[in-house]
Amino acid sequence: MPAHDFNRRTRRRTDPDVIVVGAGLAGLATARTLTGHGLTVQVLEATERLGGRLAAHELDGFRLDHGGQLLNTDFPEPGRRLDLDRLELRPLAPGVLVHSAGRRHRFGDPQGAARTASVRGPFGSPLDRARLSSALGRLAATPAGRLLARPETTAARALADRGHSPRTVDGLLRPLLGALLSDPELGTSSRVADLVLRSYARGRLCLPAAGLAAVPEQLAESLPAGTLRLGVRVTSVSADGVETAAHGRIAARAVVLATDARSAADLLPGLRLPVFHPVTTYYHVADRSPLGEPVLLLDGDRPGGRAVLSHSLVLSDVSEGYAPAGRALIATTVLGARHFDHGGAGGYEPVVRRRLAELYGAEASGWEFLTVRHLPDAVPAMPPPHNLRRPVRVLAGLYVCGDHRDTSTVQGALVSARRATHAVLRDLGIPATARAAEAA
Repeated sequence: MPAHDFNRRTRRRTDPDVIVVGAGLAGLATARTLTGHGLTVQVLEATERLGGRLAAHELDGFRLDHGGQLLNTDFPEPGRRLDLDRLELRPLAPGVLVHSAGRRHRFGDPQGAARTASVRGPFGSPLDRARLSSALGRLAATPAGRLLARPETTAARALADRGHSPRTVDGLLRPLLGALLSDPELGTSSRVADLVLRSYARGRLCLPAAGLAAVPEQLAESLPAGTLRLGVRVTSVSADGVETAAHGRIAARAVVLATDARSAADLLPGLRLPVFHPVTTYYHVADRSPLGEPVLLLDGDRPGGRAVLSHSLVLSDVSEGYAPAGRALIATTVLGARHFDHGGAGGYEPVVRRRLAELYGAEASGWEFLTVRHLPDAVPAMPPPHNLRRPVRVLAGLYVCGDHRDTSTVQGALVSARRATHAVLRDLGIPATARAAEAA
């Protein structure tokens, strides 16, 4: 007898059809779709906040986005799952600024004439710059499926094999991909790097006016009353329900594990645990913006083979809602864990502050250090060979989703949720027409 048929007879009336473990982006998207198909769902979240790594954090009137994530208007899945108009997306300025050898250089609008980039600065010879512009234009025009059919290696090896000079890679592409992938060593799958550069060349980086937390909050607000249960820690999962630390057993016809990768591996021993890219974000407050435009500022210098920091962004230039009136909020991302050799995240702050003064060309000694947030498991690494469609169905009644099953992006988290939802609906016997609409 199929597990879901057995569960229909043994569940209590108060038990849901589906339990979703984790109220991050993938879990909330899964719950929203399943409830839309008439299923009763309980989302069990161990913490008191929804959103996972996109959870809302406010301090002294400042809105803090942790992990350095940005949305891209070229990502198709957010457009399918979210009301982007209500999010009031605030685009960053076209292109990026790269600080190198004591100066800032603008890497121009990737959607300029003929969809090529206006590349200026110490990024190689005129031939190198022309080659890069042409490569970005081709990426923008190439269908994603063709990129995924390319031979796979690391991003670093692929860029070198394609004829990009070391100055172009180290001076521009490494800091840019470091900011987009949290991987300054470029060990990421070349296929994933191509997809990310393609989206960068085709779309615009942006943030919701109310911060990244607005994304999970929008998904949660449409859930039926009683669907979301915070402060409920799940200790074990099976195809017919879960055990919790303080709320006993809850039975269900299906269970979707939608936690971060480490928590998922703890609950399902044998599940692949990826390596992670640690991300640390430092927040400083100034009386006014050191730039006056919402542009991503990359650190293009690598003393000793590693940049002091990855990138910085004046969040209050992106949206006034990030800071109280008359204050500027600067978020700076440091990648990796090496900085803890200097006494931990807080102990490294003076190094970050000195580097920020150089990058922004501003007197930063008077800036207020607001706080720091270190996420050791911020971004699942995606070395080659990387499976962009890692299985989401463990067995009938038990499923797993999250960015660790796809790509380590908002796009990947939402795609994995769609795939897991499709599997649940199929196993529970939801009509094929409804499932086809969900998969579209």
